[in-house]
Amino acid sequence: MNRFQTKDRRERRSPAALIPILLFLVVLFLAVRGFSSIRETTLEKGRESLENALLRSVVQCYAMEGFYPPSLEYLEEHYGLTYDKERYRIDYQPVGSNLMPDMAVLEIH
Repeated sequence: MNRFQTKDRRERRSPAALIPILLFLVVLFLAVRGFSSIRETTLEKGRESLENALLRSVVQCYAMEGFYPPSLEYLEEHYGLTYDKERYRIDYQPVGSNLMPDMAVLEIH
């Protein structure tokens, strides 16, 4: 080998040196996509859990008191319904004291 011979360093790199970089980028992409999927699933399960808690509270009120709750505040005060008001909005429309109210849990983005 000649010490004074100059070769461009770029010529000596092989394409195999890019494989670890590409592999890292693929793993990073899959991890980010997986975390996003987990987040979406968690938010959906949270909404479903709130819907179930709301329905249970309404039915429990009717079973114990003989009428459906007149308002959402009544459920919060007397039946301990709690939820994240910054994340969810509950549309609660009472129909009558002996008819199931219209209820919807809406996610705030």
